[in-house]
Amino acid sequence: MNQGTNPGMSRAAHGFYKWLGFVFAVLISGAGTILGLIEDVPLQHVIFYTAATFALVLWGWHHFSVRWIYKPDDVALDNNREGSGQAAGKEAAAAPLDAESGRSFARALLFRYRRILTGIVILAIAYLGVAVAVDGFFTVPNVVASLILAGLLALAVVVNRYVAENKSAFIGITALVGLFIVGSIVVDGFFSTINVKSMLVFAAFLGLASLGQTLVVLLGGLDLSIPFVIGSANIGLMYLFGFEGLPNWIAVLCILALGTIIGFITGILSFHLQGQALIVSLGVGFAVAGGTQIVTSIGTRYAGNVHGAVPGWLTNIAAMNGSTFGLNFPPVILIWLAVSVLLIVAMRNTVYGRALYALGGSRTAARRLRISERRYWVGVYMISGFIAALTGELLLGWSGSGFIGVGDPYLFTTLAAVVIGGTSLLGGWGGYGYTVIGVLVLQVLTSFLVGIGLDYEGQQFIFGLLIIPLVALYARSPHIRSQI
Repeated sequence: MNQGTNPGMSRAAHGFYKWLGFVFAVLISGAGTILGLIEDVPLQHVIFYTAATFALVLWGWHHFSVRWIYKPDDVALDNNREGSGQAAGKEAAAAPLDAESGRSFARALLFRYRRILTGIVILAIAYLGVAVAVDGFFTVPNVVASLILAGLLALAVVVNRYVAENKSAFIGITALVGLFIVGSIVVDGFFSTINVKSMLVFAAFLGLASLGQTLVVLLGGLDLSIPFVIGSANIGLMYLFGFEGLPNWIAVLCILALGTIIGFITGILSFHLQGQALIVSLGVGFAVAGGTQIVTSIGTRYAGNVHGAVPGWLTNIAAMNGSTFGLNFPPVILIWLAVSVLLIVAMRNTVYGRALYALGGSRTAARRLRISERRYWVGVYMISGFIAALTGELLLGWSGSGFIGVGDPYLFTTLAAVVIGGTSLLGGWGGYGYTVIGVLVLQVLTSFLVGIGLDYEGQQFIFGLLIIPLVALYARSPHIRSQI
């Protein structure tokens, strides 16, 4: 092999990757140059940043691609296995084929990463569709931001092959970083304090709502009653606040208890009807929402809405202008952070958490360990009902008025957060830490799409485009049951 090349690859592979890195560096630095000229940046700054970007990208490409992407071909394997004399003879025999090998190597590489290229083409088509639909979307910053996001997603897919542990976390964090970069470039004020606080508040609501869903999914189930319990708790608490003589804290505890009871009923029914558990939870949700509206609308014409005065302490907990120990952010963010840390630690370090993973991985093995499937199944649904009721109460403090439909968006987003985070829908693998990443990705993406003026339908379209490739990546990993 020639000196200066990686001893684990052929000259054809080294030459291909070297020139590919050069082209990549030219494209990145050239895009920066064009953007700088359009934005009227001083010429000396443009030249300096272009040179610095080119050098940094070229160095990073060589350093990381050599370490993570290059794989030994037949010649390199022979060089490692045989003596130096035999290896030199083989290399000399292969030398005349370098040009043809380079072309074959490029074709093989294109075939190997055909899914990445297909995904990039799909994203490009989606970008063109959005550019046509939204006036003023086709601008230089938007083009640069889209290229950065596509490059980060492609990098995540490539490196995904070489990351053995926490693969889902790596992909999610990569997407999160990419979205932050894109949002900061495209949307004015995206990285401002007020916008970051807003994203964290809404992420806290979604994160809490997704907690119960994550635990249910870890057992291989789904809880579609969550949005209905959220909406029912929202108007139910507002209704109880209207009763004279009933302390507010008693009203809060009553709603939490009712949410837990609903979770218990859902868990019992779905455990005995596991073949139809999905429909059972949906049916319970419809019944709860309908019954709550009947009770709260007695004597009023505002079915589904309950008006009244929300206590100041509840408003302070959840509203944007709330404060925590004198700091300018609402306590709901701190509540979500504390709950997340406690749950993540508990799931990995307690008997309950380990038993939950054991049941999700193999119910037969868990049964032989005398782990009660019924108790854990019903228990996670009770937790889900409790947390859904808590989320509905907190949303009342945020909105200041009860509305049965306040939980509707969480039917889709709780599932999306779990899936994007990488928790297996078959159970036994994942956890709430992954869901937290999924929640942040969804919230940052939502803020970005709102910032560029995309309507709700367009947001759903983009969500679908992101979820499909992420689920495809996670599905390539063998399920835990196949590894036992």
